[in-house]
Amino acid sequence: MTEIAPIFFNCESGSQSRSAFDRAVARIASGLQTLGLVEGDTVALLMRNDAPMAQAMAAADLAGIYAVPLNWHGKSEEIGYVLQDCGARVLIAHDDLLALVDADLLDKLQVIAVPTPKEIAVRHGVEPAAADALAAGHIGWQSWLDAQQDAARPTTKPRGVIMYTSGTTGKPKGVQREPYADLAAFRQNLGTLHHAFGTQPGMHAAILGPLYHGGPTAYWRACYAATAKEGMVVVRSKFDPIELLQLIQDYRISHLFMVPTMFIRLLKLPPEVRARYDVSSVRHIIHTAAPCPVAVKTAMCEWMGDVIYEFYGASETGPVTVATPQDARERPGTVGHPQSTVRMQILDADGLVLPAGEIGEICCRNDTYPDFTYRNRHADRAALDRHGLVATGDMGYLDEDGYLFVCDRVKDMVISGGVNIYPAEIEAALIDIAGIQDCAVFGIPHEEYGEALAAHVQLTPGAALTAEEISATLLARLTKFKVPSVIRFETQMPRQDNGKIYKRRLSEPYWAGHGRRI
Repeated sequence: MTEIAPIFFNCESGSQSRSAFDRAVARIASGLQTLGLVEGDTVALLMRNDAPMAQAMAAADLAGIYAVPLNWHGKSEEIGYVLQDCGARVLIAHDDLLALVDADLLDKLQVIAVPTPKEIAVRHGVEPAAADALAAGHIGWQSWLDAQQDAARPTTKPRGVIMYTSGTTGKPKGVQREPYADLAAFRQNLGTLHHAFGTQPGMHAAILGPLYHGGPTAYWRACYAATAKEGMVVVRSKFDPIELLQLIQDYRISHLFMVPTMFIRLLKLPPEVRARYDVSSVRHIIHTAAPCPVAVKTAMCEWMGDVIYEFYGASETGPVTVATPQDARERPGTVGHPQSTVRMQILDADGLVLPAGEIGEICCRNDTYPDFTYRNRHADRAALDRHGLVATGDMGYLDEDGYLFVCDRVKDMVISGGVNIYPAEIEAALIDIAGIQDCAVFGIPHEEYGEALAAHVQLTPGAALTAEEISATLLARLTKFKVPSVIRFETQMPRQDNGKIYKRRLSEPYWAGHGRRI
């Protein structure tokens, strides 16, 4: 009887063994070299979460090429800007997504058209365009892959990805790292990721966020390394709470990368629905991207046990802190303690180090990461340097034991009448009010004080709260100047794909005509 290889990678379109997956990775690396790419070059990836997307990322590492994942939710102008800024000469894309790229720009690229799997096409309501893509002279994915041999020149200095910032203000910036000094340095960095993410051999992991975001991409890299000999990785191109519960039960998922929005959608399922699924296999859920209300984290732990972990970091820094379930209980609101390889200081506006408990800008560096620059924007990188550390743009403080608490973004801080106000504190108070499902607090113009506070809230279905009731509840918990003067209701918050609320879409109308944008 022929032995059936165990499943390593599962996506909507099917499953692969580790050997089949790695064979494709080696052939893609070889194919990129055949197309003329050399170490330090870039390859752009415009795909949803799918086997070719994950394989291409791993192949780029093997060939010493920078992978540049593109946000397929972006507008044509945004995608075009990144393609030109990163200098890619090769684009690998799902065929239906090629319509997002300007035709003149496509003509300048070597395009490898990947047939959009019917399962993904149906899920996203699109029509595959393979025939049109190939008729346009693009390279067909499968025939190209079949023609390749294993990579002839595996690199000893992997480079990783160039991750572009979200671009909510101005043009997005590409975070480009120097190559790792050698494979030993690369493996040391992987050790940092394993510690931050809890990834380990034999795990059955699930990745639900898009691989064009930094967190899911780093998690994929850690999963791929951890499961070299045994384990499984399940990815999906779109999050659905009931589907996730089914995946956990069917594949005995032990490790997941999630964002708080996913927790909220899971918890909104009726108790009787949640009870139908066996989630006892879950051992470790790591989350980031947005603050997680204490009540939400508590409810998840009551359901699944002490499995909710949190990390803090950015594309520029990588993960720098880790908070365990015990940390969350003992220090509610902390994002954890810096990893042993991380240097961190809290600095004031003059660059002076602040003592424990005082709020300033979080500046840090993970010494297992090579230094970085912003592609084609080196002055912007230099502006972030603080005594050899990287200024994150986040405000926070360290407690006496060195645990980090994030207060807000520097740019989100509201200055009203000379007083610094951190919206995150007010948002935490709002989310604790029964009947409020989500909220966003930000600054709006005020003739006398410069800025005032506005809060936009989304109520849970069936809730009936008035602005006056919300104000009264806040006034009992916060000082008067922290209570928003404007409270408005939203049926649905505008969100990025990583779960973060698009505050700028909410705040821009208030600032129109005031000669200022925040």
